Amino acid sequence: MKEHATRLALIRALSDGSFHSGETLGQAIGISRAAISKHIKTLQSWGLDIFRVQGKGYCLAKELELLDCDKILAHVKCSHLSLLPVIDSTNQYLLDRVGQLPSGSVCLAEYQQAGRGRRGRQWLSPFGSNLYLSMYWRLDAGMAAAMGLSLVVGIAIADTLTSLGAQSIKLKWPNDLYFQDKKLAGILTEMTGQAGDAAHIVIGMGLNIAMPDREGEHIDQLWTNLADACESLPSRNLLAANLIAQLQQTLLEYEQVGLAGFVERWNEYDNFLNRPVKLLIGERVVEGIARGIDKQGGLLLETEQGVTPYIGGEISLRGC
Repeated sequence: MKEHATRLALIRALSDGSFHSGETLGQAIGISRAAISKHIKTLQSWGLDIFRVQGKGYCLAKELELLDCDKILAHVKCSHLSLLPVIDSTNQYLLDRVGQLPSGSVCLAEYQQAGRGRRGRQWLSPFGSNLYLSMYWRLDAGMAAAMGLSLVVGIAIADTLTSLGAQSIKLKWPNDLYFQDKKLAGILTEMTGQAGDAAHIVIGMGLNIAMPDREGEHIDQLWTNLADACESLPSRNLLAANLIAQLQQTLLEYEQVGLAGFVERWNEYDNFLNRPVKLLIGERVVEGIARGIDKQGGLLLETEQGVTPYIGGEISLRGC
């Protein structure tokens, strides 16, 4: 879309964090100063923190590192990498192309207009603040073998963030990453296929990197940024490359050993291990002590009746 191309050119011009006058921007992009002002308002609605000072022009609140395919591919081999700065959903892009793209294909975006999380929830996706990444994976063992896949993906992401200097990264069953009891990232796995055939899986993740507080005002739970878990934030392009590489390695390992080979590693990252929690299953609430996961990916919950595995539901700390 022509308007998106104009807006992306405007973002690139502003990404250095310096002031640029409306006249200079208009001349560089080939539009009027009035059009610049209109596009700036749209970019602000995308979550970009742009301010204007009389006599100096427009400026981003901080320098912005844009994603770059060449920089990412300098660090990782990927069968197919699509970088679409503005998209409805990275997961949906790959789901629409199942059978057309090779296994291991990746889609990245700077901004999702219709990002989604688990159970059909909206995933807030401001431009350039976070990382929105989806990978397509063909699992020849079939759909039954995909049980617990989001748990393994969580381990891959936690391993990556830890290797890049993040401290105390934890996992929340079944598909979130936490730091200091606050949500850092979410995982959404979606699958197509038929019984007896290969499973076509799209693994999506949204990782908060440096999302402004005002952008998270509508999030209905405690959340945090990678910036809070790292003394020094890694480059977004290096982060994307390392996540792709670790996902590839972990998924290949999963094909060989299944979820049983990851249970111990998951329990080491478990944010709720040996803590009192409540499990919400529809209208039902079960309270107990979290005891990790079993080889099928079920949550082990200890109650007065003993330790019972649960496959569905959501957990939170008791009293929260």
